[in-house]
Amino acid sequence: MNHPPVGWAFGGRVLLKASGLFILFNLMFALAEPLPLIGQLSVYNRLVPGRERLPYGENPASYNLSLNSLDAMFASHVVTAAKPADEFRVLVLGDSSVWGILLRPDETVSTNLNAEDYRIDGKPVRAYNIGHPIMSVTKDLLLLDYARRYEPDLIVWLVTLESLPYSRQIETPLVQQNAARIRPLIDQYDLNLDRDDPRFVDPDWIGRTIVGQRRALADWWRLQLYGFAWSNTGIDQVYGEYTPRSNDFEVDVSWQDYVEPVALTEADLAFDVIRTAHTMVDETPLVLVNEPIYRADGRNSDLRYNFWYPQWAYDQYRALLAEMAEREGWSYLDAWDAIPPGEFTDSPVHLTPAGSQQLSQVIGRFIVSEITQHE
Repeated sequence: MNHPPVGWAFGGRVLLKASGLFILFNLMFALAEPLPLIGQLSVYNRLVPGRERLPYGENPASYNLSLNSLDAMFASHVVTAAKPADEFRVLVLGDSSVWGILLRPDETVSTNLNAEDYRIDGKPVRAYNIGHPIMSVTKDLLLLDYARRYEPDLIVWLVTLESLPYSRQIETPLVQQNAARIRPLIDQYDLNLDRDDPRFVDPDWIGRTIVGQRRALADWWRLQLYGFAWSNTGIDQVYGEYTPRSNDFEVDVSWQDYVEPVALTEADLAFDVIRTAHTMVDETPLVLVNEPIYRADGRNSDLRYNFWYPQWAYDQYRALLAEMAEREGWSYLDAWDAIPPGEFTDSPVHLTPAGSQQLSQVIGRFIVSEITQHE
């Protein structure tokens, strides 16, 4: 039986219908904005275990990636599992030192806290690592605001001076891409941040379509696929050789935009973000920790503690933070010199496994003492 040849008219009609459906699906996607819901769909804590730390990385060999969807990030994390009735839940928040650069998941401060078998109110302490490797306390506030839904009994927040300049607050893509979550915080808590900062990303109509969101959708899908390889290998970070932190320096006392020493005030640093975090968590205790830093002893170490910090800037920061904590009645631990210099790796805040364990012991004893004292 002979079939009539497919003509240009038929092909044109098929192409026209396909194009119409493509446009329709994209318009429906833009109207519905389903990315948050899609992000919450996850193989983690279902088909594979939840991750011990938030996704981060750019090397496919680590079965990990950086993405900007808080929903997808937290859906992959073990903290989303139902909270046991006998658990004293602690969220540990902070930068790359908390996340654990150059540390395995079982070597971070959080996992070391769990290994110490602390008990509060008769319940075993279970610490969850929600740190993320970007220096910005506004990024930390964003993560804390999201993580409050997981019923923490205590927040432990590690901060350092490098996370506090206002110039750094909106530098991270995680903050820029979550403008819809940050702006309400700016408005509600009157943060000293510009809600109209041009670095915030506000997708237009095209940006909200499937085409515009193809990178976010691809990242979500890759995170799901990585879950199977990660669960079989335990690899979420590739470990290689690194350049040790500097111990010798030029004659240089600059910091950020300051070439010479100046008198810093509270208004020069994003202390209002730290105050907001205390207000945000309401009755949930928050322990603020000034995290340890590397202290050099080499050339010109009388001018600089390390590559990041000239002594004049860091000393003023410590004094200002201590004064503010005392005035506000915060639970505050200044652990800046708690770890020996030999236990730092490639930056002024990254620790060796031994240093991480030592810090967890310092923090663990402090939080147990603080909670017991205020009962």
